[in-house]
Amino acid sequence: MADEITTLSSRIAYANRWLRVREDIIRRPDGAEGLYGVVERSDFVVLLPWQDGRLTLVEQYRYPIRARQWELPMGTWEQAPETDPLHLAAAELREETGLVAARLERLGTIFQGAGYCNQKGHVFLATGLEQHAHAREATEQDMVCRSFTLAEVEAMARNGTLQDAPTLAALALARIQGVW
Repeated sequence: MADEITTLSSRIAYANRWLRVREDIIRRPDGAEGLYGVVERSDFVVLLPWQDGRLTLVEQYRYPIRARQWELPMGTWEQAPETDPLHLAAAELREETGLVAARLERLGTIFQGAGYCNQKGHVFLATGLEQHAHAREATEQDMVCRSFTLAEVEAMARNGTLQDAPTLAALALARIQGVW
C-alpha cells in the first residue's frame, strides 16, 4: 500500500539520548499541506513474567506524570537500538526483576502511540523463572518488584491502579492468545 501522506521536507527539531522529535511538512491525499510532529524512539520490550499463577510487576516513580506506577517490566537500549528484541527481553527482565527465564515466547507487537510516535514494543511471555539478583540502572533504584495473582492484576486494571498503556496492551494480548 502506498503512503497516503507524502513527506515534502523533514527536520530534527530536538534530540537527546532517548528520543528525537522530527518536524515534517506533509501533503495529504487531497493536496492540502500540513505539519506533522513525530517522536522517534528505539524499539522496546514488555515482559509478562508468569509462574505458578502469578505475574511479576514493577513499581517506580514516573517523573512525567509525577506518580508511582505499577507496570510490567519493560525497557529499551538507546545505546544499542538494533539489539535483537529477544536478547533485550532477557536482559531487561534480569535487570529490573532479577528473574531469568528458561523460555521467552513472543506474543506480538504494539505501538506506544502511533499517532505521534514510531516506537514499537515487542511483547514476550517469560516462563520457567529463576530468581537471581537484579542489576538495575541508577534511574531504577526506587523500583519495587512484586508478584501478584492474575485476579489481583485484573482488579488493579479495573480499579485504575494499572494505567500504563503497554502493560494493559500486553495483558490484553496474553488474554486473547489464551495464555490464561
